[in-house]
Amino acid sequence: MNWKANLLIVASLFILSACKDVNNKTDDFKVKTKGPNIIFILADDYGIMDSRAYAHKFTNTEPSKMFYETPNIDQLIEEGTAFSQAYANQLCSPTRASIMTGKYAGRVGFTTAMPPRETYYNQNVTVPEGFYAHDVLEHKDNILIEQALTNGTSNSAVPTGTVYDAGRDELSLAEALPDYHSAFIGKWHIGGFGAQGYQPEDQGFEPLAWFDAGGSVYYNWRKQWDNKAKNRFPKMPQPESEMGNSGAETNEEYLTDDLTEQALDFIEKRAGIKEEPFFLYFSHFAVHSPYQGKEDEVEYFDDKASKGWNGHKDPVYASMIKSLDRSVGQIIKKLKQTGLEENTLIVFMSDNGGIDSKITPRGDGTDNAPFLGGKACLTEGGIRVPLIFRWKGKIKAGQWIDVPVDCTDIYPSLLDVAGYDSNTIIKKNSLDGQSVIPLLSDIKNTKKMYDKTTHYWHYPFNVIYKSPYEPYALTPHSAIRKGDYKLIFDWYGRLRLYNIESDPYEKNDLAPQIPELKDELFDNLMEWLKSNVEKRYWPTINEKYNADQEVRDVPFRNLFSSHLVIED
Repeated sequence: MNWKANLLIVASLFILSACKDVNNKTDDFKVKTKGPNIIFILADDYGIMDSRAYAHKFTNTEPSKMFYETPNIDQLIEEGTAFSQAYANQLCSPTRASIMTGKYAGRVGFTTAMPPRETYYNQNVTVPEGFYAHDVLEHKDNILIEQALTNGTSNSAVPTGTVYDAGRDELSLAEALPDYHSAFIGKWHIGGFGAQGYQPEDQGFEPLAWFDAGGSVYYNWRKQWDNKAKNRFPKMPQPESEMGNSGAETNEEYLTDDLTEQALDFIEKRAGIKEEPFFLYFSHFAVHSPYQGKEDEVEYFDDKASKGWNGHKDPVYASMIKSLDRSVGQIIKKLKQTGLEENTLIVFMSDNGGIDSKITPRGDGTDNAPFLGGKACLTEGGIRVPLIFRWKGKIKAGQWIDVPVDCTDIYPSLLDVAGYDSNTIIKKNSLDGQSVIPLLSDIKNTKKMYDKTTHYWHYPFNVIYKSPYEPYALTPHSAIRKGDYKLIFDWYGRLRLYNIESDPYEKNDLAPQIPELKDELFDNLMEWLKSNVEKRYWPTINEKYNADQEVRDVPFRNLFSSHLVIED
């Protein structure tokens, strides 16, 4: 039987399914055939141009001329299928919330990512009507220029059905795979800053090693991860902080290597358990700051002749990519050694665009050129990410899929591969994602089995990063992509329209040329926000704003109030 037939069977078996309850949260349909093992690898802040294969795809540059080295990630593409228009959110926590729930991040209140912040829960104060216990009280950057808009707020924990959740309980990705042994390792950052009841185990995972924060040091991290003291939030209504656990001792000194060794040990152990497939969610901290690499590899890249290609010039960042790539190679090697390679799907993705050195305050990070902007932006450089599926013998090697997909699709796609009826779960739980599995055997989407054509983003914050359009701090943004066109709404009062299919690098703003389409997409976006994103997660007009002190060349225009009237 050829690979197409095998894959079509995997994607279609749900038709033969039978009814089953999942943790009393949903009725789903499960096929009787056991699914493959699944390893989902999520890189952090890893840009669309950070992989040689992706950089070659978009620039046609010979890989040997590039600065970064990614032979193992490139191997995933050579032996699998890559998506050229895969989207994440602009920051890590929103993407992680979307992956965990199958919903757009704004729908579950994840509008930004942040270091530990005060919430109603960790301050042990009464939650105001219309708010959620894990909403942050305030999050803002130290921006010194006039700001016409005040930030919205953000949720910090995916609801699990605790007494603090007021009836909310999201069906997590692990809970939707009840016939799998699910394990989590690495960066969590959707648990309310160490809130009890919201960590990996509470979402259905075996916790191997994890830390509920946006970043981690890469050396001497264990003491911080294992710290149970409530020093940061002493009023938390729980006996101790649940920020993390460093897991089993590996004697590795570098974080990426340590997490990889623990993941390899898990795979080795599960290889001996044939009757139950496993799902490993490997969430790297690499290549998130702080930028810390291995000394010998930093020296190697510092002396490399191609340093500076495409703005890629930081030897520390390059060394961190090399460690991440080596981890991917070790996973592939372990699957071969254990005989699991042909029964294991590997999915590789990044949580947002790379930090673009042209817009960061210190000029650090990578460069996403020719794509515009980077992390925190809703331009392509901030949200377009690598996405790769590899399953030896089942997925055709060396394919590229140009159909736009997004991070909400990961959830139903993994259910589909596992043999569950993803469509039923999508409908019952009001998910936003669709399975991309049919695209793996129909790369042009000629059969329209993947019929999702609209994608949404929402970021209601002023940000210290510079806008890719002007040398000032980013203002709140939302965006919609519908078909080939993407509209970016700058809440300061500007609308930009691009044909992404013909202009992926966003050089030609079509808003003045096609005002009817601009207005139509803006109305679509506002209606989506009104129906799906609660009002506290919107920016508001800053009552203290002094327009006379505005540094931008154009004045603030309120384009949103008339759209966002909600009847009480």
